[in-house]
Amino acid sequence: MEKNVKLSSTEIAALWTVYMQDSAFRCFLKHFLNTVQDEEIKPILQLSLDETESHLEKISNIFKEENFPIPSGFSDDDIDLTAPSLFNDSFALSFVYSNAAIGLMGYGKLTATIARKDVLEFFSNCLMGVNNLYKKSVNLMLSKGIYDRPPTIPYPNKVDFIDDKSFLTGWLGKRRPINVIELTELFFNIERNFFGVVVLTGFSQVVEDKEIREYFIKGKDFAEKQAAILNEILKEEDLLGTTPVGMEVTDSTTAPFSDKLMLYMVTSLNSTAIGFMGFGLGTSMRRDLGAHYARIMMEIMKFSEDGANLMINRNWLEQPPQAPNRDSLVNH
Repeated sequence: MEKNVKLSSTEIAALWTVYMQDSAFRCFLKHFLNTVQDEEIKPILQLSLDETESHLEKISNIFKEENFPIPSGFSDDDIDLTAPSLFNDSFALSFVYSNAAIGLMGYGKLTATIARKDVLEFFSNCLMGVNNLYKKSVNLMLSKGIYDRPPTIPYPNKVDFIDDKSFLTGWLGKRRPINVIELTELFFNIERNFFGVVVLTGFSQVVEDKEIREYFIKGKDFAEKQAAILNEILKEEDLLGTTPVGMEVTDSTTAPFSDKLMLYMVTSLNSTAIGFMGFGLGTSMRRDLGAHYARIMMEIMKFSEDGANLMINRNWLEQPPQAPNRDSLVNH
């Protein structure tokens, strides 16, 4: 009975999405492993690569059994292993950490949409694997002193309840202090923007397509602007704000990645950013914070659309599986 159960639309979506993302991540991990000098970072990169290749193999096997087309994704054709390092060693570790953090939330969401036994087991294992990667990468970052810890606050001495509608104000009147839920979203959205600044700086140095280079430069400026807006809120709260560890980009102008792969990575980061900004919007009760998130989300969506158009114009945007067009079938 279990073998006769076809993949549901959500199971197809989950498998297809992870295949596309991991085929791209594999290229970056291969470059990092080929150029990184730090012997403590190499084992984590290798573990991440092993996990990624295992995911690709298992998804391919599931699709083959279902006679389902395997996505094209990305391959060794999209990397140049003779190219020098584009990023410093610390960024290679940050890459694993950032993608593991995103993966923890992403795999959790995807797993909650799965029912077929073999696919559920696969995603459950993915979740355990990315959790292990997250712990290892965080521990190594802490030991190297490159983990930017969120701000601390004094512990409250009692439990309080909200008794005043001014709790929601933000633009006018006296604003209450930011709460820890809002602080969490601000801090990590700033951190993710700094990650984007580093990525886009490196990509801008090596991309060959002039139009895509201009898009990357625009994205870097945009990420810096977002970080500054959110950082200013922390400074107003006397929380100092968060700052990047360092630029982490070498002076190389030789592309280790194809233009297609770099553009895909940026569009993928855009999609992730929209989700996180939306979560920040949904958990912020101060009106000024909600307004900031809403405006930034709209700007990201426009920037993301521009990136999608660049991919479409170059015939690089792989289409997810779609439901049948019933109108077209009827007319035919």
